[in-house]
Amino acid sequence: MKERIFDPISTSRDAGARNGRVGFGRTVSAVRICDIPRGAPTRSSTGSASVHQPSEKDNGRERRSNPIGREATAGVPRVTVGGLRLAVLDLEQTADFMIGQVWPKRRARRPLYLTSANGEVVARCSTEPMTDRLFRAADLINADGQPLVTVSRFKSARPLPERVATTDLFHVVARKAEAAGLSFYMFGADEAENAAAVANVRRMYPKLKIVGHSHGYLRGEALRARVDEINALAPDYLWVALGVPYEQAFVEEFTPRLSNVGVIKTSGGLFNFLSGSRPRAPQWMQNVGLEWAWRVWLEPRRLFWRYLTTNPRALYLLFNGNQSTAARRD
Repeated sequence: MKERIFDPISTSRDAGARNGRVGFGRTVSAVRICDIPRGAPTRSSTGSASVHQPSEKDNGRERRSNPIGREATAGVPRVTVGGLRLAVLDLEQTADFMIGQVWPKRRARRPLYLTSANGEVVARCSTEPMTDRLFRAADLINADGQPLVTVSRFKSARPLPERVATTDLFHVVARKAEAAGLSFYMFGADEAENAAAVANVRRMYPKLKIVGHSHGYLRGEALRARVDEINALAPDYLWVALGVPYEQAFVEEFTPRLSNVGVIKTSGGLFNFLSGSRPRAPQWMQNVGLEWAWRVWLEPRRLFWRYLTTNPRALYLLFNGNQSTAARRD
């Protein structure tokens, strides 16, 4: 029996999976993502609890099935941290890579798909096979979590140089895109958040080409029509802020309909920060990997249980999971 990848859900304004209301019609085997509690183990065919342990073989299989992405990212060194292969690039290098993929002309025959991982993502990929598959389909995964960077310094011969937070990356890419005459489309969050984020970006980067924007509370035919509109506008960069794993599922579902887009970057709660509705943690908390604690302090009722269940699992995987001893190249 085949089921929808996930059903439409009611959402709230959040930096996580509740930034949009999206329904997808694609059918897949296995359980729906929305039926898997955060941090809970999945069930095997015999009904017993099991933990999915990604392997280097899993990573190799994804790379072989994605020749376009493999070719486009062949020069990027990777290191395996917590079971995920992460790009050994700093913030500036990541932005330069994104610019280089579309300027002076686009290099790939389809949009490049970039996403980010933190401790929560590492934990969820270990227990949610669907989420794990969606992340492994990415052309490039950045480390958007200081603990991943710190652990790589102990476990890897060539560690991650620094945290590449999407909230910081957006501004570096925006400055470079403004200078090069490249264009953005901003998709996600609710209508008010999206509009406020776009207004602030236009004020900060007056020469940046924002060819369009839309909230993420779309489904069915309205969503497909909006995707076709995005493709017709042909932005160099599509920023998708729907939260994990919905933005990753969006990329998988609609990449075939976005052939005129240069790079798709999943963005989590980026628009909440761009709009000014949510303050970032103090820099010292970001530097020591405690930004999650800042978020729990801001939203304890919603986030306390999430981090209580995912943080211990993430720490175990970071220190005991499949780690490489040297950076590898695709």
